[in-house]
Amino acid sequence: MSSGSRALVCKSASLVSLIVAPSLSTTSTTPQLRFKSSTSRLYRMAATEASSSSSSVTAGDGTTINPPSSSAANANERTPPSSASSAIDFLSLCHRLKTTKRAGWVKRDVKDPESIADHMYRMGLMALIASDIPGLDRDKCIKMAIVHDIAEDGISKAEKSQREREALDHMCKLLGGGSRALEIGELWLEYEENSSPEAKIVKDLDKVEMILQALEYENEQGKDLDEFFQSTAGKFQTELGKAWALEIASRRRKEG
Repeated sequence: MSSGSRALVCKSASLVSLIVAPSLSTTSTTPQLRFKSSTSRLYRMAATEASSSSSSVTAGDGTTINPPSSSAANANERTPPSSASSAIDFLSLCHRLKTTKRAGWVKRDVKDPESIADHMYRMGLMALIASDIPGLDRDKCIKMAIVHDIAEDGISKAEKSQREREALDHMCKLLGGGSRALEIGELWLEYEENSSPEAKIVKDLDKVEMILQALEYENEQGKDLDEFFQSTAGKFQTELGKAWALEIASRRRKEG
């Protein structure tokens, strides 16, 4: 595919359908696949309900994610029934992570494709079993892996940033505010902006999980999913990501 080709978009069908990651900077001319959502009904509902508050996380582009205020968090701590209600509301909203299939596989007629939750769960395991890296917070990587696709939808790039931040803002409010809601917002934003060593690792794990899943579908269903491998070639930022991707590519050559 020529350097002028449009990047192929294929990111996971997302929880923001309930209610994200910028492309990695590279000189490679290979188009980068991303999974995108195939539905946005619940996203629109949640984004409409979202509203601003005094406590916020500021993105690099100046936009904000606004978890509930500290006073709301303190009120939550004083009223356990309300806190339990907020937790169950949040978890019920997250149910769709388990039932929404990743659109990239659906578009390629993969039988019984993985869900968003499937994808993020194995990414969490990847972060758990990876070798220790000096200065890297493993627990943060695990948390980021299970949060990174929590506020995503198949909308145009021009709309994406603000609308997804509104969706995440709503989810943080639904959770009831406080430290956990703020942590989810910070982890999501850090991943989106690729702004830490942990974010770079998790972005690589996102791609590694995708090509491993592609290999498994090729072997199980006789599919040709080479485009997924081509889209990630030269895009890994870390030695861990490069090593694991190389191992998957080696196995694919042997099995092919």
